[in-house]
Amino acid sequence: MNKLVLTVALSGAFVSFNAHAWGNDGHRAVGAIADQLIQGSNAEQRVKALLLPGESLEKISTWADCVKGTYCGPLSEEMTAYVAANPQHSIYHYTDVPFQNAHYHDHDAGTADDDIVQTLKQCIATLQGKGDKISNPHNFTPRQALLILTHLAGDVVQPLHVGAAYVDKNGAFVVPQKQAQIDAVHVYDARGGNDLLLDDIKMSAISAQLIPAAPVEAKPAAQAAAPGTPPRAPQTTRPFHSYWDTTVVNYVFRRVGARSPQEFAQLVIASKPAVEANTGDPISWPYAWADQSLTVAKLAHTGVTAGAIGQQTSKTGEVFNVWSLTVPDDYPVPSSAAAKTQLIQGGYNLAAVLKAIWQ
Repeated sequence: MNKLVLTVALSGAFVSFNAHAWGNDGHRAVGAIADQLIQGSNAEQRVKALLLPGESLEKISTWADCVKGTYCGPLSEEMTAYVAANPQHSIYHYTDVPFQNAHYHDHDAGTADDDIVQTLKQCIATLQGKGDKISNPHNFTPRQALLILTHLAGDVVQPLHVGAAYVDKNGAFVVPQKQAQIDAVHVYDARGGNDLLLDDIKMSAISAQLIPAAPVEAKPAAQAAAPGTPPRAPQTTRPFHSYWDTTVVNYVFRRVGARSPQEFAQLVIASKPAVEANTGDPISWPYAWADQSLTVAKLAHTGVTAGAIGQQTSKTGEVFNVWSLTVPDDYPVPSSAAAKTQLIQGGYNLAAVLKAIWQ
C-alpha cells in the first residue's frame, strides 16, 4: 500500500487540545442510540427518575466533559460540587494500556486506580445499589453515576482512550512492561496520541477525495463572521488523539448521510447492526469493553509510524515532545469505518448495561 507522509514543522507553536472522546456529536450519538434502545423498559423509567425535566441520555452525554471548563457555559452548582469532590476527575476518562496488548489487567503498565475501567465499575456498582466505600470510593450519587456512566460508555469505545502509544526517541512504538519503564528517556508516553501529530491540511485534502461531502446547510446569521473579520488561519497540525476524537465522527456522519446524532441513531438502529454481546455480571463488563477497544486501537495504529522526536513550545513557554506521523494514504476510510462500529457499540453497551442493572 502506498503511504502518505504527514509530516509537520516542529518549530511552530504547539496547539493544545482537550481530550474529549468523540466530541459532542459522537457522545450524543451514543446517548441517542441508548435512548431509543431502552424505550419501553424498566431501565427507561429508572433513568427518567434520575434525570431532570428535559434531560435524556443524549443530552447528558457530554456532562462529564463540560465540567472540565466553561466551554459549555458556566458550571452549574451541581457541576461545581462534583469537581470539588473529584479534583482528579479528568483521569476517569481514559486508561493508557499499550495498544499492542490484548487485555486490560488491573495494575498493569498504563492503568490506574481511578482510570476509566475502574470508574465505570464504580458507576455500575452504585446504580446496582452496591456503592459502599470499597466499590464506590468517590461516593458517587446515583445521579452522578448515571451522568458519568453515560459519558464513559462513549469514552471507553474510543480506541485511543484505552490503547496508548509509547515511543522511543526514534519514533519506534514500544511496549513497556512496567510503569517505571516509562521514564521519558528510553520510553516516552505519547499522551494517548496527543503528542503524535498529523498534517491537518494534507489530511483534509485526502478526506475530501475519499469521504462524501457533508450536506450543505445555511449558516445561521448569528454564526456568520462580522464584516471585515479576517479569515481564521488554517490549523496546520492535529494530534492523532484529536483526529480520533472528532475528525472521524465527522467522516462517519458524512458517510451515512446523518445530519444529527438523533438521525445517526435512527439510521444505525434501523440497519440492525451486529454488535458484541455483553455477558456475566455487569460489573465485569468494563473489562470486556476495554479489551474490545484495544483490538480497535491496534487497527488505528496499523500502517502508522512515527518520526524522530522533536519539540514544540506553547504560548506559555512550556516545551512538549512531539512526533510526526506517516499513515496509509486511505486512512480516513478504515478509520471512519472503525469509528462507526465503535459509536454503535458504545450506544448498545450503554443500553445493555442499564437494562441489566434495572431488569
